[in-house]
Amino acid sequence: MRAMKSLLPLLLATSCAAAASQTPNFVLAMADDQGAGDMAYCGHPALKTPHFDTLAREGLRLDRFYAAAPVCSPTRGSVMTGRTPNRFGCFKWGYTLRPQEITVAEALRPAGYTTGHFGKWHLGSMRADSPTCPGQSGFDSWFSSPNFFEIDPWMSRDGKAIQTTGEGSEVIVDAALEFIRAAAKAGRPFLAVVWFGSPHAPHIGTGPDLALYEKQPEKIRHFLAEITAMDRAMGKLRQGLRSAGVADNTLLWYCSDNGAIPQGSTGGLRGKKGDIWEGGLRVPGLIEWPAKIRSPRTSAVPCGTWDIYPTLLDLAGAKSPHPMPLDGISLAPLIEGKMDARPRPMGFWDYTIQGLATKSTELLQTLAREQASGNTRPAAEAEPIPPAQLRSDYPTDSFPGHAAWTDGQWKLHRIQGKKDAITWELYNLADDPTESQDIASAQPARTAQMRSELESWLHSVASSLNGRDY
Repeated sequence: MRAMKSLLPLLLATSCAAAASQTPNFVLAMADDQGAGDMAYCGHPALKTPHFDTLAREGLRLDRFYAAAPVCSPTRGSVMTGRTPNRFGCFKWGYTLRPQEITVAEALRPAGYTTGHFGKWHLGSMRADSPTCPGQSGFDSWFSSPNFFEIDPWMSRDGKAIQTTGEGSEVIVDAALEFIRAAAKAGRPFLAVVWFGSPHAPHIGTGPDLALYEKQPEKIRHFLAEITAMDRAMGKLRQGLRSAGVADNTLLWYCSDNGAIPQGSTGGLRGKKGDIWEGGLRVPGLIEWPAKIRSPRTSAVPCGTWDIYPTLLDLAGAKSPHPMPLDGISLAPLIEGKMDARPRPMGFWDYTIQGLATKSTELLQTLAREQASGNTRPAAEAEPIPPAQLRSDYPTDSFPGHAAWTDGQWKLHRIQGKKDAITWELYNLADDPTESQDIASAQPARTAQMRSELESWLHSVASSLNGRDY
């Protein structure tokens, strides 16, 4: 018995180490303004994206992957929370998280994860005392920018403003790999969020990348060059995971934050960035996880950015310390090849409100000057949370803007126009992927059913917006 007791700590340590070795690592990579057709593997006639093409060829390619919103900050908020962004008032670009939200980083840390954010944040201030900075949103390490960035970008390293040297996409991948190598050396499972600032305008390509597109118009050249630079950085990231010995058990998930901009390609879909039409929401979706995805697959199951949160928690065996209504579902069965249809619809709601400017370089240079002088202003004074985000008196019987409800191949639009007039349009995306033939009048029963479901969901979102979940 005494011998058995003396062996117990060793047995427990061995068991814990074995369990930790089976815990998956997560890397969440996201582009800024890359449309569904902005990939060579999607048939773009000019783009060079060899690393993305390899990822699409070897992993799980999601051909109906959606951003939760047609613009950046809201979609990023959906990744952090698993919730449609209007639930916490992140209506448009420049809005933030609410401090009460439980992020994916906060939910994974109790399960033993070390967490890091690298690149574009656009969900709050880069000041360390802000309740919506990465450091107070669950990230142990952060090397982040308030918004998009280009060459030699200013960044915030754990709250300290610094200027870096190099092409922006590679700068953040280098920082992420430093974090990943440290986690691997410590034997810790990790969450690394790598959010690029490309190919957001202004487009600034570098020499070798521009040389690939000499025959393209000048504005298009720089746009395409930014995507190729981001592709190269993704190749460096994938190789870095392999060099660190963690690639096999790391789920790498890549997507974009909204549909294509005018210089880009929606792949022929209707609309663009800012629209609830497919072209404003459909984005590239790629997953690599060599330990689980052993042969390449392509899926047309509808899924989106809000599914990332519940999927990661499911795979990690983690639970949110304060569960709230989620709009996403776990895609673990899809990753395992056991899901051929989405079990519940997806809702979208582009709220009618103006976005807020977030000038990365200006904000970080101001912070750097304050820090150098030793007189750093509190975030609540310098960069407060937008007042519209903290209100709790929004009406629950009116839903300004454009909303949509997607159920399999069917998509119903609720379009609120001038003088609050509302029109309803129904499309069969299987037969009409460009949403050109409204068949609401020909499908009255289906339209009525989907309208009822969408209105019920909108009421739920408005309830959350008014703070009922906290």
